[in-house]
Amino acid sequence: MKILHKIIILCSAILWSATLSFVAVAEECPRGTLDKRYCDRDNDLVADLPMDPGQWQNPSTIIFSYTPVEDPAVYAKVWDGFTNHMSKVTGKKVMFFPVQSYAAQYEAMRSGRLHVAGVNTGGNPVAVSCAGFVPFAMMASADGSFGYEMEIIVPADSDIKSVADIKGKSMAFTSPTSNSGFKAPSAILKSEFGMLPDRDFKAAFSGKHDNSIMGVANKDYEAASIANSILTRMIDRGVVEKSKIRTIYRSQTFPTTGYGHAHNLDPTLVAKIKQAFFTFQWEGSDLKKEFKKEDRFISIHHKSDWDIIRKIDKANGVSYSCR
Repeated sequence: MKILHKIIILCSAILWSATLSFVAVAEECPRGTLDKRYCDRDNDLVADLPMDPGQWQNPSTIIFSYTPVEDPAVYAKVWDGFTNHMSKVTGKKVMFFPVQSYAAQYEAMRSGRLHVAGVNTGGNPVAVSCAGFVPFAMMASADGSFGYEMEIIVPADSDIKSVADIKGKSMAFTSPTSNSGFKAPSAILKSEFGMLPDRDFKAAFSGKHDNSIMGVANKDYEAASIANSILTRMIDRGVVEKSKIRTIYRSQTFPTTGYGHAHNLDPTLVAKIKQAFFTFQWEGSDLKKEFKKEDRFISIHHKSDWDIIRKIDKANGVSYSCR
């Protein structure tokens, strides 16, 4: 009995020690909205670099993608000069990955198949929470200004003259994770106009901003919410005629695409990736031809620069749940 008693005491001690260790680990790994695989010890709202160097990634080929808001084939060429520059700075091969959807982009980074990416405005909090995305840069103009506005557009000859006129009609959104394509207009329509989808108007999802824009120009959609930066680029490329579209609402300015890296990249490699962004020469580049108003990358901080986007998500009841 004495031996059995000692064994019970020993087992209890081991169990208590394990419980304390589990609690200690949990306390050492705060995560806020982040998925359980990530930690946020410094409270900057993005995933920390793993403490074990054995978990760091240092790939021989860096995979880079741009947010799938428009034709991926077009942007493969646009980013070619930049990826060549990143290759020279990092000493590694860099490949452009033309993702077809927001979800595919997040999953590629979550699974370790994507290392550097430009993620759309509304998707940044999702990618940060679910994919370990760490944004650090954004495009800006020479004077430091940046961003875009959400616009609600209609065919130029439409009888819709104001947002209130959308009642009883149809309106196209892009994707549930898009800020200007869904989140911002949903919050604005509800708070400013008391309008809800499927109650006051019929909602549809086009998948991408260019689909919504072309849909309005071709009168497939009666109205649509889009990012005006994308509309401007499509007009400049001659993809759509400005005369076929009319704007009935323009929002405040939002931050634009955030560029970042996977949370578990080797910090030495991360430093070189950032160097590539901040030393890229825009003049004469395909990026400058495409993004005419921008001519540099500037540093960003997810916690402060994306605060307005998280507030919009909160107003819409959005939670960053990860599958």
